[in-house]
Amino acid sequence: MGKTIVVSNQKGGVGKTTTAINLSACLGMMGKKILLVDMDPQGNSSSGLGIDKHKSNPNTYNVLIGHAPIEDAICSTEIEHLFLVPSNVILTGAEIELVSLEKREFMLKQSIQRIKDEYDFIFIDTPPSLGLLTLNSMVAADTVLVPIQCEYYALEGLSQLLGTITLVQGKLNTSLKMEGILLTMYDSRTNLAQQVVNEITTCFADKTYKTLIPNNVRLAEAPSFGKPVILYDISSKGAEGYMALAREFLTKQGEA
Repeated sequence: MGKTIVVSNQKGGVGKTTTAINLSACLGMMGKKILLVDMDPQGNSSSGLGIDKHKSNPNTYNVLIGHAPIEDAICSTEIEHLFLVPSNVILTGAEIELVSLEKREFMLKQSIQRIKDEYDFIFIDTPPSLGLLTLNSMVAADTVLVPIQCEYYALEGLSQLLGTITLVQGKLNTSLKMEGILLTMYDSRTNLAQQVVNEITTCFADKTYKTLIPNNVRLAEAPSFGKPVILYDISSKGAEGYMALAREFLTKQGEA
C-alpha cells in the first residue's frame, strides 16, 4: 500500500505548493506512480500542472462532499506517472457543507483508502490555514512534510504547526508522523538564511532535509506556463534542487 504525505504549513508563502508540484513531478519522472491531491481552493497545484481548474469537474469538492468517487476526479498530466485530483474556488464551500456531516474530518481519508494501493506516494497540497480542509488532509495522511522559508519568522510558524500536528495526533490520527522539514527559498548570499538553516537543523537535526531549495526565478516562472520546473527548465537550480530532494526523499523511504 502506498504512503500518503500531506504538505502543510499554516504560514503562507513558504513554497508549499511549489514543493507539492515539483517533488511529485520529480518522483514521477523517476518512475514512481504519484497522485497529487489539490486541497487548496486557490487550485494552484492544478494550474501549475497545466490543468484548467475552472473546467475540472469532478474535483476535490465533489469528492469531499460525497458527490463523486475520487477515481472519477483523477486527471493525467504531462508526466506519465503523475496524476492529479484538481481543485478550484468551489472547494471553499466544502468547509461549510462538511460542518453538518458525521465524521467530517474523515471524508478525504475514506476516499483515499480505496485507491491508496494503486500509487507509490500520494501527496496532498493544503491551504495556508487550519480548517476542515487541512484537518481532512492530516487525518488522511501518514506523514507531514513541512516546507519552511529561510526567513525571520520561520521558527514561529513551525512551532504553531507542530502544535496543530500534536492536536491531530491526540484526537483524529494517532499514527500521524513527521516526514520532515524542508528549507525553501534559500539564498546563500544572506547571513539570515544561513542563520535559519543553523537554527532549524540544530533543533530538528534528524527531521530536516539536507537538500536546500534555492530562491530561483525559474521556480517562480514555471507555474505560469502550467509546468513543473523539471519540464520548464531542467537545467535550472530549482530543478536540480527538487531532483536532489526527490533522491533524498527516496533514500529516507529506503528505496534508493
